[in-house]
Amino acid sequence: MRWILFDYGNVLSLAQPVAEAEAMARAAGADPAEFLREYWAHRLEFDRGALGPAEYWAKAAGRPLSAAELDRLIAMDAASWSHPDEGSLAILRELLERGRDVALLSNAPACVADALDELPWIAAIPHRFYSARLGLVKPDRRIYQHVAAELAADPADVLFVDDREDNVEGARAAGMRAVRYTGAPALRAHLE
Repeated sequence: MRWILFDYGNVLSLAQPVAEAEAMARAAGADPAEFLREYWAHRLEFDRGALGPAEYWAKAAGRPLSAAELDRLIAMDAASWSHPDEGSLAILRELLERGRDVALLSNAPACVADALDELPWIAAIPHRFYSARLGLVKPDRRIYQHVAAELAADPADVLFVDDREDNVEGARAAGMRAVRYTGAPALRAHLE
């Protein structure tokens, strides 16, 4: 195993807090349950880059949004995904300090990817891949193949870490080794 390829959400970051998702619904003037249903119903297309921010957020809010409302929702969304998982970050730091080859692969819209790249603990990862920038989303095997090619790595030399079983299976279908993230202690044991 040469490369360790981390997912972002629910691996390097904590899950999006419910209170922050509900705050986005209030900012959009939408019913929280309906807002969250629409937020997730269209998220993969937003992550793929097939929907732009104005179109995506109008679908989530159920109405067109002003530029100020759009900017606020984009900022709130990025902030809601920026809570670090200290356990997995400790592992990431150790790997980087030991000079291990580490990369990031996340399903994320471009505006969130831009915000994540500004986080010091993400900026430390030298190779970062985001779905919207590639026009592909996990678990499509092509995204893993693209990343392996960009890293000049044989897929078999990559260990992919993700919290979702379908994404783990997608990586395996592309020839990578993969492990489902269930917490830092289990990941540490797997790496050792």
